[in-house]
Amino acid sequence: MRMDSDLLHSPALGVGGGEEEESDMTDWNLPLTFMKKRHSEKIEGSKALAQSWRMKDRMKTVSVALVLCLNVGVDPPDVVKTSPCARLECWIDPLSMSPQKALESIGANLQKQYENWQPRARYKQSLDPTVDEVKKLCTSLRRNAKEERVLFHYNGHGVPRPTVNGEIWVFNKNYTQYIPLSVYDLQTWMGSPSIFVYDCSNAGIIVKSFKQFALQREQELEVAAINPNHPLAQVPLPPSMKNCIQLAACDASELLPMNSDLPADLFTSCLTTPIKIALRWFCMQKSAKLVPGVTLDLIEKIPGRLNDRRTPLGELNWIFTAITDTIAWNVLPRDLFQKLFRQDLLVASLFRNFLLAERIMRSYNCTPVSSPRLPPTYMHAMWQAWDLAVDICLSQLPTIIEEGTAFRHSPFFAEQLTAFQVWLTMGVENRNPPEQLPIVLQVLLSQVHRLRALDLLGRFLDLGPWAVSLALSVGIFPYVLKLLQSSARELRPLLVFIWAKILAVDSSCQADLVKDNGHKYFLSVLADPYMPAEHRTMAAFILAVIVNSYNTGQEACLQGNLIAICLEQLNDPHPLLRQWVAICLGRIWQNFDSARWCGVRDSAHEKLYSLLSDPIPEVRCAAVFALGSFVGNSAERTDHSTTIDHNVAMMLAQLLNDGSPVVRKELVVALSHLVVQYESNFCTVALQFMEEERNYAVSSPASTTEAGNLTPVRDSPAIPRLRSVSSYGNIRAATTVRNLNKSLQNLNLSEEGGSVTFSPGNLSTSSSASSTLGSPDNDEYILSFETIDKMRRVSSYSSLNSLIGVSFNSVYTQIWRVLLHLAADPYPEVYDLAMKVLNSIAYKATMNARPQRILDSGSLTQSAPASPTSKGTHIHQVGGSPPMPSTSSSSLTNEVPKPAGRELPSARPPYTPTLGGQAPHSHQFPRTRKMFDKGPDQIPEEHDVESHVRKEREWRFLRNALVRRHSQSITQRGITRLDDQIFINRNPGVPSVVKFHPFNPCIAVADKDSICFWDWEKGEKLDYFYNGNPRYTRITAMEYLNGHDCSLLLTATDDGALRVWKNFADLERNPEMVTAWQGLSDMLPTTRGLPRRVSIHLDRSKQGGAGMVVDWEQETGLLMTSGDVRVIRIWDTDREMKIQDIPTGADSCVTSLSCDSQRSLIAAGLGDGSVRIYDRRMGPNECRVVTYREHSAWVVKVHLQKQTEGNIISVSVNGDVRFFELRMPDSVNVMQTVKGLTALDIHPQANLFACGSMNQFIAVYNSSGDVISNIKYYDGFMGQRIGAISCLAFHPYWPHLAVGSNDYYMSIYSAEKRMR
Repeated sequence: MRMDSDLLHSPALGVGGGEEEESDMTDWNLPLTFMKKRHSEKIEGSKALAQSWRMKDRMKTVSVALVLCLNVGVDPPDVVKTSPCARLECWIDPLSMSPQKALESIGANLQKQYENWQPRARYKQSLDPTVDEVKKLCTSLRRNAKEERVLFHYNGHGVPRPTVNGEIWVFNKNYTQYIPLSVYDLQTWMGSPSIFVYDCSNAGIIVKSFKQFALQREQELEVAAINPNHPLAQVPLPPSMKNCIQLAACDASELLPMNSDLPADLFTSCLTTPIKIALRWFCMQKSAKLVPGVTLDLIEKIPGRLNDRRTPLGELNWIFTAITDTIAWNVLPRDLFQKLFRQDLLVASLFRNFLLAERIMRSYNCTPVSSPRLPPTYMHAMWQAWDLAVDICLSQLPTIIEEGTAFRHSPFFAEQLTAFQVWLTMGVENRNPPEQLPIVLQVLLSQVHRLRALDLLGRFLDLGPWAVSLALSVGIFPYVLKLLQSSARELRPLLVFIWAKILAVDSSCQADLVKDNGHKYFLSVLADPYMPAEHRTMAAFILAVIVNSYNTGQEACLQGNLIAICLEQLNDPHPLLRQWVAICLGRIWQNFDSARWCGVRDSAHEKLYSLLSDPIPEVRCAAVFALGSFVGNSAERTDHSTTIDHNVAMMLAQLLNDGSPVVRKELVVALSHLVVQYESNFCTVALQFMEEERNYAVSSPASTTEAGNLTPVRDSPAIPRLRSVSSYGNIRAATTVRNLNKSLQNLNLSEEGGSVTFSPGNLSTSSSASSTLGSPDNDEYILSFETIDKMRRVSSYSSLNSLIGVSFNSVYTQIWRVLLHLAADPYPEVYDLAMKVLNSIAYKATMNARPQRILDSGSLTQSAPASPTSKGTHIHQVGGSPPMPSTSSSSLTNEVPKPAGRELPSARPPYTPTLGGQAPHSHQFPRTRKMFDKGPDQIPEEHDVESHVRKEREWRFLRNALVRRHSQSITQRGITRLDDQIFINRNPGVPSVVKFHPFNPCIAVADKDSICFWDWEKGEKLDYFYNGNPRYTRITAMEYLNGHDCSLLLTATDDGALRVWKNFADLERNPEMVTAWQGLSDMLPTTRGLPRRVSIHLDRSKQGGAGMVVDWEQETGLLMTSGDVRVIRIWDTDREMKIQDIPTGADSCVTSLSCDSQRSLIAAGLGDGSVRIYDRRMGPNECRVVTYREHSAWVVKVHLQKQTEGNIISVSVNGDVRFFELRMPDSVNVMQTVKGLTALDIHPQANLFACGSMNQFIAVYNSSGDVISNIKYYDGFMGQRIGAISCLAFHPYWPHLAVGSNDYYMSIYSAEKRMR
């Protein structure tokens, strides 16, 4: 069958045909397994952003010098004034009173205007001064200001314009001469940091000269620094002028405007009375005629105070602040914005007002200048919003003043929030940031809009870390910190959300929160039972960040009763809350003994135990983390605390076979804390075990059978290179090293190693070059995988109890045994960690036992980390560089001088780059911070109908429907023969399991420890990769999970391990392990792992056992596992835990499983010939509902039909096929097929049987027992006879039969050609 591939790829698919092309609804409703974030993403925390938003140096302007050179009544010689001319200075007409009085009034007024912006500064006026007066004033202000900022305001309306040499003018004592004052001197007296305001014509000249003088100073400083004998170095050094800011009224060649409607000091007015001048200027524009009845006199009468936001004047001022802030934030580079608009209150006000000055003065052909320069802002669109706000306000004025009507507030803020909301609905990271952000900040000040503003701010922060840093750079931090003092309940959910986002990105805020008692706010939220769970979860997250490695935070939260509050919520129905509460507990008592004892008093550890069996893996993980840091405290030990530690350790040990690698990784970390704590006890146990392992030769199943079985495979020249597997590092290298290590072991059994004499520990094969540890004769004993595996098997209870005696069952021994098990874990990251912990102790134990040996072997310090396989190598050897001498943070290397104590296993798996190298580290915290970075608001791709993911899924489901329909039409016509060979190829290893993908033209063929993928339509090999099982085990079953969608491949090996792979047969990506766990922990050791040789296949009971058999229910996500054990174990892949053990009630192994999710039934075929039916809804004692004992020998296959009335079909080695109906005590039909069956499969749709025999042929039967095909020879191969059949399998839909035989060939047969 060419499987209609042309049809599938043809553009016509999905066109026409009405219902024909609809994908099957069932596919959409099938749950997916192992597709959660923990399976698809690397576990790592959010990247902490550099905190550029914090003001490194907040400053204050503490002193202000007001220098006015007005010389009222005398005009300077170099400016010809117009008539009428601008007269007002500080809104006073100097000619309306005596010159001296006018001067003093103007000075007093200017001071008042500045005091509006900075009331706390010291103001000194210098009216019509001499050079000396200016010098005295400046030097005294600088002396008092110390490091703070000083402002110098210069009004030069009564003196000549500044000169090109960089001088401004003042007077002599008698006012008979103008005296020049060099800006260089001014710089020297004023020092830095300073701000200068120049209100005079040609002011731009001063700015230029100032810069030249500043440069000259820098050069003088450099000269003096290089050459101390230089004359400049003797003089006191002039201060650097880098921190100086200047504002000048006009450019170097411009005169100030003289329009008589304007004040003479227009620039000063803009800077100090912006609202007044802005309103006057608005009235002078033509557009003001559109606002009837508004005159300049009326403007003077606007009611209200500038700082009262409820009044018209105050509201205008508030809107003005928001608009100028927004313009600056949108136009200026971020760092300049921070420096000018967030560092110093007075500077920020002056610069906001400077934007107005630029707008107004440019309309009179004057260009205000600033240093640092700002980009032009006078045309910014926000000015139109200002004009509108002024328009709305002024149009109400006549009625307010004449009739006293109430003032209607401006819609400005509400409209800006709406604009922000519109941006949010469209917002994406690569678009410009929303320009309204600073306005949202202003709105937080007003109670009216506060709720809405917080809501929108939360939605903005939800867009990701980039949004959080933008908001922090605008300056939201002090506002949201202050709001924590509010008692309004309706703000709680919003503030908790916002703080969770901030802390997820910048955890350094923990200190600010504790300083301002902010933690109490979150404690009260967490303790409030009426708060929705998700908000309590965020509060728990925030508290977890506050106590994270921050002692003051831990103290504060302990005082705030955090532990009791958390313990009350441990069993909340909301899983995320359970998780975070546990993490929070784990964080508060980390290295904080008083919190630990508080926990002990509340029996916290016992309350946490219930979470160890939680249905959600992340919650179990968090509980393990919490208990791990509970025992990992380094304070003084008492008997009481030791007892507690032991209890906790024994509880944790029960998670040894948890289904989730994340939990087991956390378990190793938790146990490593215990190991550190009781190091000497563990060293004793380690020595005992190592001694034991030496004396007790375990007959390694590998060594007895491997020699005959494996060599041909590995020597055959046709072996292709395997693909490297990403989650394993370089796993191929690893296996060769393992095998090498294995054969080099100097055990009495492995003669195949030849004359090499290494002791097992010598080969610490940590680098792919398998560098030995020091020289072969030095006898340090770092554990290899083999040694550990052997120890694990030696320590099976029976044998050891007698040998070691009572001490053997101490807690330390138990925990050591658990670690040995974890070091043979099928998941690489878990065993890597466990290896590091074991090796560090083994190393210490041997060091303590024989200190003198070590000191000679200098080679030791250079060695690579002692982890069992090359998986450890990418700690040191990224690229091909040799291991560095003991620099790696994550090495448990053999540095001799390692101090005892905390940093013992600085084992940090190389793959979690988040936390540097402390003791094996918990992944839980930094990784889960990520949950709070990116918000739940964006709909996941698969729900977006237009998304790529969704389209791919639709395509797959259409393809599935097509396969189902076409194959059905073929099988319904009846199949009369099945011998057309459509594929044949030589497999890299002897096929032991074959499995068709249900919908792709792809077939998986497993040999002992690797899997090959073939495209059976094109006849190409797609992939070949190593499954990672140890050498003495073999793959005995495979299943496709999520076959209808994103397929994963599950492999089961006869040591009970299950591994799940993704990205196989994928050209772009390497196969990657999604998860792995020990499905059956107690495979019976007698038969375990002896590879069955197909050549003596008949009497199975003598070898190999059944290995591990599995059956998969996609609808429920349940995996049934059994094999050489006395139970059927059911795993829930959603919870990643064992949910049921059904005792088989038999004394032999389970050889075949078949389940039916509709009826909750499981049919099992056993090695003793019985067929047993179980109902998994019933209790363990009554769940076996039927037993059929009609076969006399090993059941090869049992099949439970999936219809409601489905029967059971079973076949034994003797070839008798029996049909059972559940309601009948005996079989309803019997057929005899070939004797000496080695493999058999039943086609679920077409009711065909295929039997493979020792005698090198395949017979295919239909349901009536007639042989429809006999296959004995390969097509074309000179008619070569087929080998002994090692495995066969039908395609679940097409009438295709895959056959693997002992001669490495894999062929596929199909129904006759003319039916295609």
